[in-house]
Amino acid sequence: MPASSPHEPRLARVAAIVADPARSRMLAYLLSGDYASAGELARAASVTPATASGHLAKMLEAQFIECEQRGRHRYYRLADADVAHALESLALVAERGTHEAAWSRPERERLRQARCCYGHLAGALGVRLFDSLLQREGLRASPEGFEVSEPGRAWLAELGYTPSAPTRKRRYAYRCLDWSERRDHLAGQLADELLQHFLERGWLRRGTGRAVELTPTGVQELLPRLVDGARTMP
Repeated sequence: MPASSPHEPRLARVAAIVADPARSRMLAYLLSGDYASAGELARAASVTPATASGHLAKMLEAQFIECEQRGRHRYYRLADADVAHALESLALVAERGTHEAAWSRPERERLRQARCCYGHLAGALGVRLFDSLLQREGLRASPEGFEVSEPGRAWLAELGYTPSAPTRKRRYAYRCLDWSERRDHLAGQLADELLQHFLERGWLRRGTGRAVELTPTGVQELLPRLVDGARTMP
């Protein structure tokens, strides 16, 4: 028999982390990209604080999450964008054949319209934002994804936003396959800053969990500047 791959045991441990229902609910809660307390994660997973503590320890050991101490309290978030993208990719695989039925349920409709994906805008609105930049040739290819072109800077200026310079901490702009739309939205530093800009402008507001909602001002100021999407925004 051929020797086992040295990567198989590690892959099995990673799969075991995601396979537990309570841990999968905690990880889904953290996909917003924000920090959450142990108590919040226990409630999200419908487990006791003691049980949540054990799950968090396992996820820390597996490097799925990171912990930050703030005074007497600890807060948790996903370790990085690679973990977030892996989780959403697994969700895409899990819902093959049932995708439309799963996303037509009322409790998911708000998430499908607009949500936070590890710090950037996702859902139908996120796809429309990315399509709008591409249609205006606002992005040009770079070795790690995209950079903003002059037409892109002009269009973003109309939104009241001036792109900041790329940093070395993470990729600047790249494609991210959208869980609900199964099309690409924009990820990276640029996408994170755009979401924050829209929130500060009052065009979007945070909803429950990962949900993001258009405000009346956003309907007037943001939507007319975006190309029509495959789905109709409210």
